[in-house]
Amino acid sequence: MRKRRTLGAGLAALVTAIGLAVVVPALTQPAAAASLVQVTNFGNNPGGMQMHVYVPDNRPARPGIVVAMHGCGGSGPGFYSGSEFASLADRYGYIVIYPSAQQQAGFGKCFDTWSAAAKVRGGGSDPVSIVSMITYVQQQYGGDPNRVYATGSSSGGMMTQHMLALYPDVFKAGASFMGVPFGCFANAADYPPGSSQCTGGNMNRTPQQWGDLVRGAYPGYSGFRPPIQLWHGTADTLVPYSLLQESVDQWTNVFGLSLTPTTTDTPQSGWNRRRFNDSSGTKVEAIAVSGAGHSLPSGGMAAYAIAFFGLNNTTPTSAPVTSSRPPTSAAPTSSRPTSGPPTSAPPTSGPVSSAPPTSRPPVTGTGGCRVSNAINAWNNGLVSNLTITNTSTAAINGWTLTFTLPGGQTITGGWSATYSPTSGQVTARNVSYNAAIPAGGSTTLGFQATHTGNAATPTAYSLNGTACTIG
Repeated sequence: MRKRRTLGAGLAALVTAIGLAVVVPALTQPAAAASLVQVTNFGNNPGGMQMHVYVPDNRPARPGIVVAMHGCGGSGPGFYSGSEFASLADRYGYIVIYPSAQQQAGFGKCFDTWSAAAKVRGGGSDPVSIVSMITYVQQQYGGDPNRVYATGSSSGGMMTQHMLALYPDVFKAGASFMGVPFGCFANAADYPPGSSQCTGGNMNRTPQQWGDLVRGAYPGYSGFRPPIQLWHGTADTLVPYSLLQESVDQWTNVFGLSLTPTTTDTPQSGWNRRRFNDSSGTKVEAIAVSGAGHSLPSGGMAAYAIAFFGLNNTTPTSAPVTSSRPPTSAAPTSSRPTSGPPTSAPPTSGPVSSAPPTSRPPVTGTGGCRVSNAINAWNNGLVSNLTITNTSTAAINGWTLTFTLPGGQTITGGWSATYSPTSGQVTARNVSYNAAIPAGGSTTLGFQATHTGNAATPTAYSLNGTACTIG
């Protein structure tokens, strides 16, 4: 496990249901009119976080709530535009909260899973802020307190496990993509991951030790524990694949389960799933994605997470449920996926790109553009988080972004685009869910790369053949 990594995204019925084989039904195209809005005064906010919320126009009177959390260097609006949780919300009628972390951790803004305050229930920092967001949505929109779920990628995947440990009475299930066990980061000095004991291979604990950390987060608690779904790519060197087993060790111990899986199967090509059940159903589900790097969720994984939560059984109302919007809101801050999640499995040959859509939309809209690129570098690796903004007055439908990587840089994994080739002059092409960028809108993408000493950003970008400004 010695590798170098960093970061970058009624209950009995539920528990019984998720113990069965998860079948993701065919989805119909939604008629989406809702938008992402920002809430600026949602309650106690010791983490100084930003909150965005997506409320589908068609939803039950008591909608479920999903907290969807980005990776390091990302944002709530970025995760909204770069993942499928909002488009799935249009189908199934749940509300999505998109928190934006504000803690600077050497690799951009990350969710606080390291401070002493963040490791204690009610102690402060980001966990308290997230609970305030949930309370706000319950009060403002009638969100169902018995159907609150957490998910996230990378730093957000870490915070998912963190929140289930601290607030098992708030959450009913979680899905952690590329996360680490609760308590993996000893303190602020153990962060960021470039020099971390947690992600550097020196945090091997026994299942009992891992479980004790969770039990110590809420001493004396003996109530319901939320089931957890764990995802990891076998080729992930950013947050190493070996940490998947550490998380399995922790949560099976919390539930008092054997480390021998109850069942194993392959729900899609390249997905190897282990389930750990008790008499009421699945408590821990671990899915290893063969050949995938630090690029999850992709290939319909978000839909599997929503099915694990049991939210895919919700039928939205045929007419909008009326309620007031947040007291302070903003116009949509980024484009949202409008197409259904891909049904094909993620690539099994490597993490560099995901399969392009079977039919690309026509490339239209070639007006002005702006590209910002946040680089988080360490020794011989880096993570690049790009934001493309459409500064023209016309919408873009289908895009390619070209740029030249500095010498010595080679892409090893990517998300929210396909990348070819992996060095020199690179073309990044949209994937199915982020092809459209409205006028004034933006979308985010990124990649992981190695370098030989030069971790600089490209000096020029071209979107659909038009040069973009940088900044």
